[in-house]
Amino acid sequence: MHNRRALLIDSALAIGLAVVSVSLFVLVDSGELAGSAAGDLLRPVREPDGGAAVLVGLACLPVAVRRRWPLAALCASLLPDVVLVITGYGFSSVAHLVLLYSVAAYRGLAVALGGLLVSLLAYALAVVSAEELPVTVAVHVLQVAILAGVWGMGRGLRLRRAYLEELKDRASRLERAREADARAAKAEERSRIARELHDVVAHHVSVMTVQAAAARRVLTEDPEQAREALSAIESTGRVAMREMRDLVGVLRSPAERGPQPGMESLPMLVEQMREAGLATDLVVEGEAAPLPAGVDLAAYRLIQEGLTNSLRHAGTAARAVVTVRHRPGELDVEVLDDGQGAATAGSPERGGPGDRSTGERGPGEAGRGERGRGHGLVGIRERVAIYGGILKVGPRPGGGFEIQARFPLS
Repeated sequence: MHNRRALLIDSALAIGLAVVSVSLFVLVDSGELAGSAAGDLLRPVREPDGGAAVLVGLACLPVAVRRRWPLAALCASLLPDVVLVITGYGFSSVAHLVLLYSVAAYRGLAVALGGLLVSLLAYALAVVSAEELPVTVAVHVLQVAILAGVWGMGRGLRLRRAYLEELKDRASRLERAREADARAAKAEERSRIARELHDVVAHHVSVMTVQAAAARRVLTEDPEQAREALSAIESTGRVAMREMRDLVGVLRSPAERGPQPGMESLPMLVEQMREAGLATDLVVEGEAAPLPAGVDLAAYRLIQEGLTNSLRHAGTAARAVVTVRHRPGELDVEVLDDGQGAATAGSPERGGPGDRSTGERGPGEAGRGERGRGHGLVGIRERVAIYGGILKVGPRPGGGFEIQARFPLS
């Protein structure tokens, strides 16, 4: 449709140029332009006739295909012009100027230079072959200047068009890059939220399970202790709901996101584990310094995962030690348990034999050298890897399990 519309426009332009050129040819012959600058420049040596008028019209017809075959159309238009000048009519149409402009505007530099060279050669041939025409040096200079100016206008249009196309292409590439970055950011955010939800649910549900089992055992013998266990379950559930609400709020709006826990929340976490029945000690070495938000959260989640693992799999008689070392340029965290309760496999405090939801050990695995393969360990490795840290996870030689990580702070 676009090509057909362009062909119609160029055909109309060719007809219009033919009418104007033939009219000028007749006006010059009739002397109506005599005494004018145009008359002095275009005055013919021979009297125009019908054959010459036909040649003038033929020189304009190639304009109809100036966009599809501009160089061929230019050559076809120059041929009648040269014949007119050589035979002494001293008149050439303006169609070749339009076609020279089209070659410069719609073709590459090499073809455009070829079109300019063809025009100059045709003009030189006409001048040499028609020495009787009264043309001065000033006219030659003017003609060359006109050809060069028309060619320059065409090249300027092509360069501008190419520049605009490049801008559009660059904008399109930038838009695609932004979309790809947005998709990658969304995928990373989904992965982060999945890790956070896993850590929150695994930790708090494990604590509530242990507390519920303890409450069930002492419900008839010690109702007061059972009441305390139920209160701890309620408190833990509220904390879990608040953290999950903050995480899910990220999916709705970043503005709804609440503050994430960090290393300053470790005393509360340790106290929670003690209430759940895991004897836990916290050791902090070195002078605490402000931590990057990501490292702060990653270290907290690692400790939380390690303690949750100890609570579920090390047994009720186990003891855990959390060590935090603040060193220049790095942060070391360590979670150890002695695994003393591993022999009591099947107790209600721990999961069943195949339970590896936290990514560590099932009951009875402490000290046997096996490593869990669940989502918890995967999540820990991802967190540490994101911040260029070093992770060590495995059983301890004397029994129990350990998780050690080193985060660079540079």
